Amino acid sequence: MKPYRHTLIVLLLLLSRPAYSDLTIEITQGMEGAIPIAVVPFGGNESAGTGQENIAAIISSDLSRSGRFTPLADRDLVSHPSEIAQVNYQTWRMLNVDDMVIGKVIPAGPDQFSVQFQLLDVLRTKQLIGYSFSARRTELRRVAHHISDLIYEQLTGEKGAFNTQIAYITTTGTGASKSYTLMVADSDGYNPQTILRSNQPLMSPAWSSDGSRIAYVSFENKAAEIYLQDVATGSRRKVASFKGINGAPAWSPDGQRLALTLSQDGNPEIYVMDLNSKALNRLTNSPAIDTEPSWSPDGKSIVFTSDRGGSPQLYRIAAWGGQPQRLTFDGKYNAGADFSPDGTKLVMVHGESGAYRIAVLDIGSGLFRVLTDGPLDESPSFSPNGSMIIYATEAGNRGVLAAVSTDGRFRQRLSLQAGNVRAPVWSPYQR
Repeated sequence: MKPYRHTLIVLLLLLSRPAYSDLTIEITQGMEGAIPIAVVPFGGNESAGTGQENIAAIISSDLSRSGRFTPLADRDLVSHPSEIAQVNYQTWRMLNVDDMVIGKVIPAGPDQFSVQFQLLDVLRTKQLIGYSFSARRTELRRVAHHISDLIYEQLTGEKGAFNTQIAYITTTGTGASKSYTLMVADSDGYNPQTILRSNQPLMSPAWSSDGSRIAYVSFENKAAEIYLQDVATGSRRKVASFKGINGAPAWSPDGQRLALTLSQDGNPEIYVMDLNSKALNRLTNSPAIDTEPSWSPDGKSIVFTSDRGGSPQLYRIAAWGGQPQRLTFDGKYNAGADFSPDGTKLVMVHGESGAYRIAVLDIGSGLFRVLTDGPLDESPSFSPNGSMIIYATEAGNRGVLAAVSTDGRFRQRLSLQAGNVRAPVWSPYQR
């Protein structure tokens, strides 16, 4: 059984052990040359009564798991300034940190807070950026992620992706009591939210381009069907319930169409559905298995998996149809592609010698690079800034999520306290 059919069959077998909703992150490979930075505990945090939300700790964790920064441990901080006037730059330079973050959390009314922060250049003794945000207690973690995004962009020149979400699937129970759950959580695994729970398999979650809806495959009616669900309200509608396979939904960048795999005509083929009229346009016509479509960011083409050449490989076809073009030639197995946000790269599952790993293809140059070491890595998805890739893998005989930087230099693992988690997909930026 081939991993590129997981979206149709194999994933059902892997989602078989109990799971819980909280994801924990473990950095498994650091990055040499990461930027040293000090994130000082924010003043007023305790007196503000913010409970468990430690703004500075969240920012420090965000920057650390990006792989681009090495925050100082709290025990190594020489002082705890919350204002520029309290900063002794000479002392901080002795710690060999390039930059530092200070701030405070101030009560601003019933359940309201003002969160202030400043990013300082230690070497040039100047402020780089500084902002103030108003937030309710329940919004403090999101504010912390937003601050991390601002710091990341200021220091790297790239947009941050901490204030985003991931969707994934877990299970609880066994046998007749098994329950499948589609979850959405912050990018660091916190604030898990149940989107749908079912006693039948759920598969292939896919975010709409504005991050407001998720498409997925459900077997709740004893057959594969595709639903669209609003994340905020929970409202949903069924869009595909044809005879045979209804699988692998993928949103167009404009949110008006859905690419999907259907076997209504007898063989798995790639179709595009207009979501307003539900009109279908069949793109492929082959005796092979065509599945796992992925839209290019410009909406002009779709990459899909096909074994028409004798083994699973990636092919590209115009979004309105035409002659498919083969894209992958490295090895006998390449499947399950996802485009980078800028459209220049494809991440995929690469099979070699019985192991399945995550690989990246530079479309323009043809440069092909394997990023992980298997043995069963699958379902890769780019972060919205293109710096990281989240994917499903196994550790200790359990299904877990993992992430790797696009250059392969930094890795982390996201796992449940018990059980399995599969089928991750990173959200786009919220519009």
